[in-house]
Amino acid sequence: MEWQKFAEEMALLARTLLKQDSVQQTLDEIAASAVKLVDGCDAAGILAVRKGRAVTLSSYGDMVEESDRLQGALGEGPCFDLARRADEERVFRVADMTRPQPDWPRYAEAARELGIGSMTGVLLYTHEEDFGALNLYARRPGAFTEDVAIAGWLLASHAAVALADARTIDQLEHALETRHAIGEAMGMLMERHGMSDEDAFSVLRNISQHHNIKLRDVAQQIREKHADGPA
Repeated sequence: MEWQKFAEEMALLARTLLKQDSVQQTLDEIAASAVKLVDGCDAAGILAVRKGRAVTLSSYGDMVEESDRLQGALGEGPCFDLARRADEERVFRVADMTRPQPDWPRYAEAARELGIGSMTGVLLYTHEEDFGALNLYARRPGAFTEDVAIAGWLLASHAAVALADARTIDQLEHALETRHAIGEAMGMLMERHGMSDEDAFSVLRNISQHHNIKLRDVAQQIREKHADGPA
């Protein structure tokens, strides 16, 4: 890895992250940057686990959300293993997912079916029963060398700072649900009434302000109304 070039790119990333308007946008930028900046990385995501339940806070590329879902459903995987270690190890690296993985055999089998050849990740934080990790995925085995794992650790430091700005995982999960609801409602308005995305959002915002209703609740009402039939 060309560390001087990487250092310059990390400096640019730091300035880009400062311009983001929310924690969610910051996390999304970090996941996208991992794929752009780390050699061999095909996908990246930020996973949080709360009381055994997996929540994908951000993802870039395919395989990420399904990998997170599998770890939560199976209760095993490299992220879970990393968080449960007693030796303060904060980085994991799976060099070849095609080989047997006795620590989490069910996840490894499912990961191979997803096309995951190798992966690495960095533990971001632990708080009571909550933990999170920045995970990098590659389709080919052997993609992540020790140097690349260090690059992932540097990216993860930015994610850890962003997560420190969020009070709880519930807060971020709520934000994800809100964004999805608003996007779906906007899509319905655009499809049914031929609106642009700006016009659709303006309708939601105006209703919210006029009736003093949260934007997410307005979106939910529109979703329910349109589900019953044409407006």
